[in-house]
Amino acid sequence: MRVSAKTDYALRALLEMSSRDDARPVSAEELGRLQDIPHGFLQAILADLRKAGVVIAQRGQSGGWRMNRDPKDVTVADVIRAVDGPLVSVYGVRPEAVSYNEKAEVLQLVWIAARSALREVFENVSLADLAGASLPPAVTALTADEDAWQPH
Repeated sequence: MRVSAKTDYALRALLEMSSRDDARPVSAEELGRLQDIPHGFLQAILADLRKAGVVIAQRGQSGGWRMNRDPKDVTVADVIRAVDGPLVSVYGVRPEAVSYNEKAEVLQLVWIAARSALREVFENVSLADLAGASLPPAVTALTADEDAWQPH
């Protein structure tokens, strides 16, 4: 899997919002400055997150962006889906809808298994977990494997 810049920027912006002690809105300019995210790119990401119901925009002098849902109820998977679409797709098609001839049909099982493995991590890590730097034990256990840190 490749993590897109959109997903990385979205998670960083949301972490900035959800880590604040007050629930005051934060401007896109400030989010971009604090997380080194290009302003135009961030505006498009925030629009995607708003459409998904993750954040809301507040107008006015003290306006900006703020969380629309409790960070414990927003998973990494929710954010990926909001800004990039499905966790796994094969040439733009969901794995269960891919069709192959009999020689290659086993590939569909690989794509389904990959999606399941990604869900095991991404659907079980919330913004609250990330903001608190406390990942679920099953996810932390995956990082304890030395091989996980090695490029292949």
